[in-house]
Amino acid sequence: MWNREAPQLIAERINMKAPVAVLRLPRGPDPNSRGFDPSSPRFIALCTTSISASTESETDTALLQKEQRTRSGMREMFLRCLISMANKKVQFHMYEKVNVEATFGASDIDVLNFQVSDLQTPIGVQKEALIRCQDVISYSFDV
Repeated sequence: MWNREAPQLIAERINMKAPVAVLRLPRGPDPNSRGFDPSSPRFIALCTTSISASTESETDTALLQKEQRTRSGMREMFLRCLISMANKKVQFHMYEKVNVEATFGASDIDVLNFQVSDLQTPIGVQKEALIRCQDVISYSFDV
């Protein structure tokens, strides 16, 4: 008979820590596979600001604050959308008139990739996959 506490008791008897399952995440997009670096040229190219920081005046400060409030509101709406997409079937509309469907899992912190499961493509089904956000034109899902 299996006892859920048995591995912990055995580990305590021989002064060993109980093993922990490790989730191996997919490799990052950079060439060295060290994750998603906000100082990378790719991140900087994708996340530019529309107001120059080199000049400093009251109008620039007011414009910058307005832009920051607008960006903050849009970011919050987008993150709420990502949260509501979790574990739902999502249709992705991509370039070259490619439409795929998958169960949404997660997004990386820079929102450069979506992790999906059961990706249904025109050539077959992929159990787990990463979709580059820059390849996605739009996506839709049922609420």
